[in-house]
Amino acid sequence: MRMRRRPLLGAAVVGGAAYHMGKKGAQASQQEADQNAQIQELQQQQAQQQAPPPSAPAPAAAAPVAAAGGESIADQLTKLKGLLDAGVLTQDEFNTAKQQALAGG
Repeated sequence: MRMRRRPLLGAAVVGGAAYHMGKKGAQASQQEADQNAQIQELQQQQAQQQAPPPSAPAPAAAAPVAAAGGESIADQLTKLKGLLDAGVLTQDEFNTAKQQALAGG
C-alpha cells in the first residue's frame, strides 16, 4: 500500500518553526534594546560621577574657562566625545584634541 501524504502536518511543522524563529528574533531585538538602554544609563552615571558635586564649592581654577569660541572646556570635551562615539575621530585624534582643549589652546 502506498503511504498517504499529510500536507497539513508538513505545513504545521514549517509554520511552527517559523513562528518560533520569529519569536526568538523579537526576543533578541528586545534584549539588544535593553542592553543599549543599560549602556546609556551607565554612560550617564559615569558622566555624573566625573562632574563635581553641585553642593561642593568649586575652586576658582576648576571653573569652566571660556575658550576663544566662547565655549567652555566642558562643552568642547562633550563635542569631542560625541565625535569620537560617532566614529568621526579616532582615539588618537580625540586624545590630541582633548589635550589641546585642556591646555587652553
